Amino acid sequence: MDPPQQPAATRPGTGQRVLSSAYGGEARDASLLFTLYYIACFGNETTPGTLERGIGQDGGAQDARFHGGSQLISLRMADQLDGRVVLNAPVRRIDQDSTGVLVHSDAGVWSGKRVVVAIPPQLAVKIAWNPGLPVEHETLFQRLPMGTLMKVEAVYPRPFWRDAGLSGMAINLAGPVRSMFDNTPPGDEAPGVLMGFIGGHAWRRYRDPATRRAAALKNFATTVGSRALTPVEYFEQDWTRQPWTLGGPTSVAAPGVVSDFGAAIRDPFDRVHWAGTETSTYWNGYMDGAVRSGERAALEVRQRL
Repeated sequence: MDPPQQPAATRPGTGQRVLSSAYGGEARDASLLFTLYYIACFGNETTPGTLERGIGQDGGAQDARFHGGSQLISLRMADQLDGRVVLNAPVRRIDQDSTGVLVHSDAGVWSGKRVVVAIPPQLAVKIAWNPGLPVEHETLFQRLPMGTLMKVEAVYPRPFWRDAGLSGMAINLAGPVRSMFDNTPPGDEAPGVLMGFIGGHAWRRYRDPATRRAAALKNFATTVGSRALTPVEYFEQDWTRQPWTLGGPTSVAAPGVVSDFGAAIRDPFDRVHWAGTETSTYWNGYMDGAVRSGERAALEVRQRL
């Protein structure tokens, strides 16, 4: 059995490694104010946010997941909306005046009294706005780039690390995978899956696919043993290559951005309301934050209608 590792929360440099996964950046990429805010967002209405909640399982960021994948939420919502969800229709232009809003997309034009924009801020400024975005919104959104982040997963015949009482979760101090988790699906016959995030400086350093794969598997093996070096399958997902995200998991604010422009993040632009995980005051960068932002934006619209 591999030697026991020091608890993640007490290891030197743990915070730095967590940030590379939590928002796809390094400490140098973000202001201290943004980083403290981000950690505070690991809380909710009753529980203060802490770094431990951000990396933890029970009651923390990694507490639960959806059987079948989180996309089931959007798919089932789309079913309930009975064909009103339109795909492959990126929005190119939004016009608004005193009577309503026109949304121009590749699939047509839609009209309404109000509109909710729930995309990364960096993409929101690429929309043609008439009238133009207020300077406080445009300045803020241009300064909120997405983090650089990718996910890797290694598949094994079974989750062998559990035999030794290992959780499969670790914060690594070296190599590309700075945080990793047991991503094994439910079921006695399910294969074992180890998942890790590569972000920030590690994302920039490990650009060669073969080198990155070998180094990622070495990270897994350091945690759970040498059997991790020989998976039956290996997958990667690089969110920086996705045109409708440009990175992940959330936008990162450099020094001066939050203090000078951050107050505008949730301010409506006349008939336009902003949602998305970046606008949430709890679990910013996480699905919980995204859902909260949608509820808040929906309430704003309802109150004005």
